[in-house]
Amino acid sequence: MLGNSSSPNCTLSSAPLLGEICKLFVMVLLIVAIILGNVVSLLVFLQARQFRTSQGYLKASLALADLAVGLIVVPYSVYREVSSLASGMGQGSSSCSIPSFPCFVTGPIFAGCTFVSITTIFMLSVERSVAVLKPLHKRAVITKRRTVWLILLSWSMSFLLAVVPMISSPDITLQYNPCSKMCTYAFPAGRLSGSPWNIVMLFPAFDFSLLGATFAINIITFAAIRHYCKARGRLGSEAQHGSRLSFSDITAAKTIGILTFAFSASFSPIAWCQFSFYAFWILTSNSCWNVAIYSAWDPKFRQGVRELFSRPVLNSASQRPSRSTEGESSAPACVAVLKEMFRPENA
Repeated sequence: MLGNSSSPNCTLSSAPLLGEICKLFVMVLLIVAIILGNVVSLLVFLQARQFRTSQGYLKASLALADLAVGLIVVPYSVYREVSSLASGMGQGSSSCSIPSFPCFVTGPIFAGCTFVSITTIFMLSVERSVAVLKPLHKRAVITKRRTVWLILLSWSMSFLLAVVPMISSPDITLQYNPCSKMCTYAFPAGRLSGSPWNIVMLFPAFDFSLLGATFAINIITFAAIRHYCKARGRLGSEAQHGSRLSFSDITAAKTIGILTFAFSASFSPIAWCQFSFYAFWILTSNSCWNVAIYSAWDPKFRQGVRELFSRPVLNSASQRPSRSTEGESSAPACVAVLKEMFRPENA
C-alpha cells in the first residue's frame, strides 16, 4: 500500500518482454477469478435465507471489498501495463512513476479494502468466539442490526484511514509504481524520514494490532472448541445437552481461522516492507481465496452454490405453475435482505 520512488527493492531496468506478458496474464486471470468468485459469494450470502445472519452479512462485506479490488484496482494496473507494452515504453520508462489522477482513486480503494478485510475478519473472529464461548447469549449479544452498523463503521473508518496520509502531509503522494504494478503511496526522493514517514506507519500499526488481536481471539476460540470436544468424548450425549454449541458453529469457527491464516500469509510480504511485484500481488490474490475456502470448509456454502446454479433449471421446468410465487420470492430479494438487516431480532 505504500512505496518509495527510490526504494532499493525496485529496480527500473528493462525486463524481458516474455516476463512482462506472463505477469500481465496473471493479472488478467486474477480479475476473472476475483470477480467470478466474489459475485458467486455475494449471490449466495444475499439470496440464501440461511445466510441472512450476522455472520452472513460480515462475509458479504468481505466479498464486496474483494470485488471492489477486482473491478477497480486490478483493471487499472492491467490498463497501465497494456498501454506500456503497446507504446514500447517498458518498465524502465520514468513516465510510469508520474502521479496520475486514477491513482488517487485506485490507491485509497486498495488500501481501504485491505483495511476492510482486516476489520471484517476481526469481527468474524469475535462473532465466532461469542458463539463458541457463550452460545446461549449469542442471539442477545450479536444482532443483525448491530452487525450492519459495525460493517458501516468499518467501511467508513477504513477509507478514512486510507486517505489520512494524503490529507496530513503534502510530501506524500500516490503514483503508479512500475515495479509493484500498483498505485502506491510514495515519498519524493530524499524525504524518507520525519513526520510523513510517521504518518504512513499508521498502516502497519493498525494492521498488526488487528491481526494480533484476531489471532489471540482465534486461539481462545479453538482452545474452547478443543475443551468442548474432549468433554463431549468423555460424557457422550450429556455434553451436547448441556451446551448449545453445534457442529455448524465449530465448522464456521474453523473456516474463520483458515481465513485469518490465509490473509496473514498473503499480508506478510507487505508487512515486512517488501514492496515488490510478488508482495503486492500475493496480497491481491487473497481477494479470490475466500470463495475457495468457503467451498472447501463450509457445507452450507456448497449447498447454497448448488441451489444458486440449479435454480434457473428448476424455474424453467416449473415456470407456469409457480409464476405468482416466483414474483413474490425472487423479485424483491434485495429489498427483503435490506429489511431483514434492520428488523428487530424478536420480530
